[in-house]
Amino acid sequence: MRRYGITVAGTGAYVPARILTNHDLEKMVETSDEWIRTRTGIRERHIAAPDEPCSALGAEAARRALAAARLKPEDLDLIVVATFTGDQPFPNTACFIQKRLGAHNAACFSLEAACSGFLYGLELTANLLRSGGYRHALLVGSEKISSLVDWEDRNTCVLFGDGAGAVVLKQVPAEQDALIAVKLGADGQYSDLLQAPAGGSAMPVTHEVLDKRLNFIKMEGREVFKLAVNAMVDASQEVLKKAGVTIDEVRWLIPHQANLRIISSVGKYLGVPEDKVYVNVQNYGNTSAASIPLALDELVRAGKVDRGDLVLLTAFGAGLTWGSILLRW
Repeated sequence: MRRYGITVAGTGAYVPARILTNHDLEKMVETSDEWIRTRTGIRERHIAAPDEPCSALGAEAARRALAAARLKPEDLDLIVVATFTGDQPFPNTACFIQKRLGAHNAACFSLEAACSGFLYGLELTANLLRSGGYRHALLVGSEKISSLVDWEDRNTCVLFGDGAGAVVLKQVPAEQDALIAVKLGADGQYSDLLQAPAGGSAMPVTHEVLDKRLNFIKMEGREVFKLAVNAMVDASQEVLKKAGVTIDEVRWLIPHQANLRIISSVGKYLGVPEDKVYVNVQNYGNTSAASIPLALDELVRAGKVDRGDLVLLTAFGAGLTWGSILLRW
């Protein structure tokens, strides 16, 4: 069977208009701008409006990616959405985005791998295109995390923001394949370190659950920090080894934007100079599956990525899940 490759034909991103600063949070919980910045690097984050669900964020990012790719919604034959804050338990959020776009020719599904979701989605979508069954695919990472944030928990409410990023992937001849090497991983034994305990079949929402605030994000920050750095470094090193590439050949490292200290540690252990590590966590906070495509779109629109450049993506999230992907732009 003939094999194909993929290329990124267009990128797009969207964040809500409302900005929540650290100074705003000082009025909500016992915290300070200095405390937040020194521990996370975050200055502000964007918060979606009550009538702006996950699909609305994702659809706007998708429109911009389609425009960059010079394609119409009806040109798409596949839509994949990475999110853990979908509009509803079902139908899947990709269907809602399809409806908003009018992409009536596309098959649709969503996946959930938390902050690693975009990388999981990229590997999966690329392989569907490589199979020959699809020509143009839309991959969206979209999150309305504010809907799961406990605004009384100062340890978590300062971390997260809402936003979306999207890429249009196009089928190309195998020799032009932009996806060079991939490493995905997971370890469910640590699933209790970062979670929203209630809201699923294991713990349906009840008045008691709501009173205990178990429907919101819970996190063991110190344990997650150590595991995140090790997993992203190991996955990135394995990807580079698979590709036969040294870190010096990589133009950009785009890590998941969770925490500046995590980002700095990953760059340091990989031996990447600071000016090659892309950082925008200060402006958006942790947007989970949206963070890498949002960062990628910023780089592209700023003209900081040239054709042929090697771009290393790496992420870590609840599950625990992690991964790294090496792209040739």
